Amino acid sequence: MGRLDGKVAIVTGAASGIGRASAILFAREGARLVIVDRDADGLSETANALMQIPATADLFSGDAGDENNVKAFIRRAVEAFGGVDVVYANAGILGATVPMLELTVEQWREVLRINLIGPFLAIKHAAPHMIKKGRGSIVLTASTAGLKANAGGAPYSASKAGVISLAQTAATALFGTGVRVNAICPGLIETGMTRDLFEAARARGTAGKIGQLNPLQRAGAPEEIAAMALFLASDESSYVNGQAFAVDGGLSSTLPFVQPLR
Repeated sequence: MGRLDGKVAIVTGAASGIGRASAILFAREGARLVIVDRDADGLSETANALMQIPATADLFSGDAGDENNVKAFIRRAVEAFGGVDVVYANAGILGATVPMLELTVEQWREVLRINLIGPFLAIKHAAPHMIKKGRGSIVLTASTAGLKANAGGAPYSASKAGVISLAQTAATALFGTGVRVNAICPGLIETGMTRDLFEAARARGTAGKIGQLNPLQRAGAPEEIAAMALFLASDESSYVNGQAFAVDGGLSSTLPFVQPLR
């Protein structure tokens, strides 16, 4: 028995990184999938990986921050598989990495559109289908950058703080419906979004220092975030609602400090 047997799941940002790892894990646990990303080539690579399981999956190449696209991929899940049980609204962008006072309104708007409005749209259009069943799980990708400063650019960090609040406010808005909304706050994970950071460290010969500020002293893997997403998507988390979980090696648990002598 898989932990998602009989469930229909949508995963956005599924072309790489956390989204791909989650789609693969969800499929292994029995879910039928609609995988979404605007990177069509990456989405095809994820589909090829799913074929090896084998898995039942439908691809949707589109923008998770565009309302018409969101309506369309949710409709695809309903038409192809008869409903929606799980949505993992994972798609996100880093945005411009320039000093805060040099940022433009357009740069802010694009980050907020994808990172914050996108998850809102997923909730808005998927929740009615879940309410009809009296149950459902919506999982959002936030970030440790949404918990404290200095873990990302200003628009990115603000958008992820908004995602944490969205998980709380949406859970309350869906009071009594049986639909749960939770968020995950990944720490430093090697994904398409952070690849340049990792490659630059390797080029300098400092890869061993990546993640040194958290108590585990390492970066995380997409599969470790996918494991949390699976828990929140499954019935194992049936009494978990309106929460934001840091999966960051302990980074957000402590203030910066000098490593203790052993």
